[in-house]
Amino acid sequence: MSQQKFARESFTIMNELVLPNDTNPLNNLMGGRLLHWMDIAAAISAQKHCNRIVVTASVDNVSFKHPIKLGDVISIEAQVTRAFNTSVEVRLTVWAQNIPSATRVKSNEAFYTFVAIDEAGKTMAVPRLIPETAEEQKLYDEALYRRELRLVLAGKLKPKDAKELQNLFKEVVKD
Repeated sequence: MSQQKFARESFTIMNELVLPNDTNPLNNLMGGRLLHWMDIAAAISAQKHCNRIVVTASVDNVSFKHPIKLGDVISIEAQVTRAFNTSVEVRLTVWAQNIPSATRVKSNEAFYTFVAIDEAGKTMAVPRLIPETAEEQKLYDEALYRRELRLVLAGKLKPKDAKELQNLFKEVVKD
């Protein structure tokens, strides 16, 4: 297995057509269906990076900014933003496109975390991620804050031990 990969190598686009079975009584895409599709797109992206089976470890806050309607085509873009020891963070952006009206709007954005596992279900080391663009570098750097926040919220890290978050807040207070 390669010891490092570029972020772009994990880029994935998944498209879905919103059908009647996917909607609620208001003809809007059900949130659970979207989360399911996002999980699949994120897992594909994570597997491309890890060359391994991955399992979902966490899902960050998902805000629904724009309703997705019956008949819309959604495009879910997923890309690994950072690799840690055995886990990767994946950024997802969801676009809703109404083809007859030629409109395309950003509907959702989220970060998912996946852990790479072997055939026995044991965690495995993942390749290091190399960001190339300014946007990839920004997401890569900010991933440390998001990771610590996830760990604090999950009770796996005490707030006093969240050094990256403490440093971030010190910088914010200075400004």
